[in-house]
Amino acid sequence: MIELYTIGFTNKSAEQFFGLLRDSAVQTIVDTRVNNGSQLSGFAKGTDLAFFARQIGGMDYRHRLDFAPTKELLTHYRAKELTWAEYETEYLNLLDIRRVGQHINVDELHQTCLLCSEHTPEHCHRRLLAEYLQHRFGSIQIHHLVR
Repeated sequence: MIELYTIGFTNKSAEQFFGLLRDSAVQTIVDTRVNNGSQLSGFAKGTDLAFFARQIGGMDYRHRLDFAPTKELLTHYRAKELTWAEYETEYLNLLDIRRVGQHINVDELHQTCLLCSEHTPEHCHRRLLAEYLQHRFGSIQIHHLVR
């Protein structure tokens, strides 16, 4: 069974965030954000996060733009031009167009954590991605790291 994790960094201190990761079996953080370099990300800014993950938890870090929604899709959703259901459909279609399921080795997902900014997974593309992969490969157990 593949153990796949998800986490968002907002509403968490660095201590809470890295504690959740350390207390799990996560070996690799996969950043699913379209923009991982925003100053608003604080400790979760891409280059800093790679350093902290390695130093604090001995974890690898990767940024996967093919897992991220497009800037346009996010803009339309945030402007309330799309409902959550419409956003879900558009994002899942985007994963199909990008052929994400064909370009991933399912074994590499084991002990991987999908990262984005949303505090909880309910209205977040990381949950949609995790469920998409679970549906595609079947033998994936999803754990959402929240506090």
